[in-house]
Amino acid sequence: MPYTQTEWKNRHQSRSDMSVFLTHLTRSVFDKDGNIAVPAVDILIKILTEEKLIGSNNAGFISGHEKAVCFQDVPLYGVSQNVRHEELNKTKLGNKVRYQGYGIALPKPYVFKRGGRPVIYEQKSLGIINYPDDLWRVVTYDLSDKNNIIDWTHEREWRVKGDFTFDIKSAYVILPNQKIYKEFVKKVPKQILEDIRGITILNSILY
Repeated sequence: MPYTQTEWKNRHQSRSDMSVFLTHLTRSVFDKDGNIAVPAVDILIKILTEEKLIGSNNAGFISGHEKAVCFQDVPLYGVSQNVRHEELNKTKLGNKVRYQGYGIALPKPYVFKRGGRPVIYEQKSLGIINYPDDLWRVVTYDLSDKNNIIDWTHEREWRVKGDFTFDIKSAYVILPNQKIYKEFVKKVPKQILEDIRGITILNSILY
């Protein structure tokens, strides 16, 4: 049975494992030696200034030839835990930093209306997706081998094909800690601070 928007929000408010927002996290740019070339806070300010998220390609774990922008459909406590997981398991994850505690959160209906959809978790070997143009939405999921489990469902990922433009007035900013918060408010243009919906500090949630 369909919900009204108010009923839908009320349903989410009664569940600690659900959110009405989708979170996109970014990261620093690293040079070939693993040193920070462009800090994540500067990348975030660029995103906010341009009001645009650039889609990832195969290097960003997207299958097929299409680019896509990734979001997590989890409450901020879960976002904090996922960031911590990335930090603690960097070596096991191939020493590749996928995201850090910098990003934006947008209302789920806002992203949905602009083409965002939950990913399809499946064994790619089953050939369920027969059209190459749809591979951007598939994330490998395989529990068949106890020594080689592939499971990213903790991210409850959504994706939007291509790049994603947004209205900054719809966005909350996410930052990892108070130190970065102080750096952010010094660097970011004043108009952005006035336009965003608010700022969340992740370590105040997890710690």
